[in-house]
Amino acid sequence: MIPEIFELAGRLPVRRLGYGTAQLTGPGYWGPRGGARDAVAVLRRAVERGVTLIDTADNYGPSIAEELVAEALYPYPAGLVIATKGGVVRTGPDAWHIEGRPERLRAMCEASLRRLRLDTIDLYQLHRLDPDVPMAEQLGALDELRREGKIRHIGLDSVTAEQLYAALELTDIASVQNRYNLTDRASEPLLKLCEAHGIAFLPWFPLGNGSLTTDRVCADIAAAHGVSPGRIALTWLLHRSPVLCPTPGTGSLAHLEENLDSAAVRLGEKDMSRLDALS
Repeated sequence: MIPEIFELAGRLPVRRLGYGTAQLTGPGYWGPRGGARDAVAVLRRAVERGVTLIDTADNYGPSIAEELVAEALYPYPAGLVIATKGGVVRTGPDAWHIEGRPERLRAMCEASLRRLRLDTIDLYQLHRLDPDVPMAEQLGALDELRREGKIRHIGLDSVTAEQLYAALELTDIASVQNRYNLTDRASEPLLKLCEAHGIAFLPWFPLGNGSLTTDRVCADIAAAHGVSPGRIALTWLLHRSPVLCPTPGTGSLAHLEENLDSAAVRLGEKDMSRLDALS
């Protein structure tokens, strides 16, 4: 039986298949994508379908994705976990730089609180480690925000297993986000470390930025199950490890329904062997 629920930090339960908001913004994560009404409809439908983990970031838009989350879902229903990120500043489409100075991380977090209309952010993730600022200072700033009650749990984005080891020496880490999917498993050592420590792994580009929806093996297995190739790619993640919590994003209601239906697919040993061999 595939576990449907993961407990962040051992105490905050979420359904493993969540929803990510990056696709609610325009190309290069800049500006809006379509009308706000469509985005609001997708967010509300995700929650109606049982999603309890919404993953966003302050630089999606920038600010737009967080504002849409609040517009669509505030007041938030009980049990809904909002995760956001700080530490990256966008200056144009696909143009960004890392900012990990403690005073900037505090300002970013407090701005996210205002946009999301929250007193406490359930999961605040450092979008990138700043190579010019000691890790202890960056995580120390987040620890301070946690002690003040402004964030509940800390996560990291795009780290190595070695960096996660170092971070765990400094503070508790509830989640990581790295690129991981059927054909990109460079973060396998990180996944194993997450399993050992009970840390959630939120894989980004779970559909290979769309490439896995046309993969022949996925298509063959999908045809046998009567589903789409994209659903097979997401289902594989749910089967692969109990700590994997994909948050696929889309601005389409139809694609949302398709993605969320992935949790109902059950892959056999032969299916998994064929898919595992794709790496």
